Amino acid sequence: MAENEEQKAMRELEEVPAVEVITATAVHLMSAAALQVGLGESGYKGDLDEARKLINSLAGLITAAAADLGDHHARPLRDGLRSLQLAFREASTIKDAPGQGPGEKYTGPVN
Repeated sequence: MAENEEQKAMRELEEVPAVEVITATAVHLMSAAALQVGLGESGYKGDLDEARKLINSLAGLITAAAADLGDHHARPLRDGLRSLQLAFREASTIKDAPGQGPGEKYTGPVN
């Protein structure tokens, strides 16, 4: 009996190390957040409410997974997150108080 596409995809996913799934998810969140902050090349100005949600989710994921990822994988993700947080702060016309910006409840204040 032939394996259907969903079963094949699940079997392939079973073989992917957790660090790769976590990293790929983080990169996807980063890319979406960058677009919503207005950092894309298309000229789209973004949606800061959507960016806040994505950055909060990214910060929670990175914070929760950092010990399992190890410094080699976690450091570039933290750097990317910080860059997004700073870009959000710059793009926002209504400034959040220190420690209240997107993801800062997980990372602490970003300056």
